[in-house]
Amino acid sequence: MKRIPGFFAWLFGSVQGHALFFKGITTLLLAAGAVIIMIPLAFMISTSLKDPAQLRTDNNTLIPRKPQTVTIEGESYNLYQVAVDGVTREWAMIKKAPGGMAFFADPARPTEQVQLKLSEQTALFRLDIHWENYAEAVTAMPFLKYLGNTLLVTFVGMAGMLFSSSLVAYGFSRFRARWLNVFFLVLLSTIMLPSQVRLIPLYVFFQNLGWVDSLLPLIVPQFFANAYDVFLLRQFFMSIPLELDDAARIDGANPLQVLLHIILPQARPALVSVGIFHFLYAWNDFYEPLIFLHSRENWTLAVGLQTFDAIYTINTHLVMAVSVLMIVPPILLFFLSQRIFTQGVVISGVKG
Repeated sequence: MKRIPGFFAWLFGSVQGHALFFKGITTLLLAAGAVIIMIPLAFMISTSLKDPAQLRTDNNTLIPRKPQTVTIEGESYNLYQVAVDGVTREWAMIKKAPGGMAFFADPARPTEQVQLKLSEQTALFRLDIHWENYAEAVTAMPFLKYLGNTLLVTFVGMAGMLFSSSLVAYGFSRFRARWLNVFFLVLLSTIMLPSQVRLIPLYVFFQNLGWVDSLLPLIVPQFFANAYDVFLLRQFFMSIPLELDDAARIDGANPLQVLLHIILPQARPALVSVGIFHFLYAWNDFYEPLIFLHSRENWTLAVGLQTFDAIYTINTHLVMAVSVLMIVPPILLFFLSQRIFTQGVVISGVKG
């Protein structure tokens, strides 16, 4: 009997040890996954800072660099780290020789040359960052015009989405009516409808209104609630106690005042979450702007970047520079609102 407490102590310690072990393994796997995911981003940033010559000759490294050179008798030669007589020296490669060999010489005594195997020597490089690639890329296309169109579509559409979705979600979460749940299921079923199915009717409708080749087809539909955002907001609204609504009504508040002064202030995490989702959708949307926008001055960044890529295919550094500029706003938005965004997603997806 005296061994039983010791057994439970061993078992409890073993469980804790296994939990810490699996937690450490999970952390390492997540860290490894994060590194793998960051590789394309690092490649994009690195390429945007490289010289075109490096892209052609030394594109396998992520570091923007340039060979170190030395001038001898008016000509430029690459520097190498070579081992001569057991001593490591920085010598210039004068010229290549057959059989993978090359002639190296001390820059101070260029006439005294030594023939060494080129593959066994280490080329010397220096950091070579070209910030001017960004200025060149921005001026090579009407970047500011495309940026203005994208911001207009994104933020005006976001305001319309938050306004309409909040009203619809408030009705589904707070009001009681016959067939209300059926109507909510019908609304959710629209998520399963592919956007391609409604493309032709929408295009004909907007063409009859004279809105094609303007930003209106990208902005006005956002003022009519969509099922995804309504669902997230409804789930959050249902987690807010109904007693707050009753207290507000006792104080004389009407349903709209309850929404504005009771529901929305407490639903800030959910509003931020759906706002970020809409921002990412509108900012990266390529399909609808390509269909509805014909004139170059009305293009958004997504369409402009695709055209820029087609024109400047060989100038990869410029294409990557514009791509980096395009992904900066979503990254900044996420990091600035990460805490409240995570809170809104968790509560909207769990409670209800």
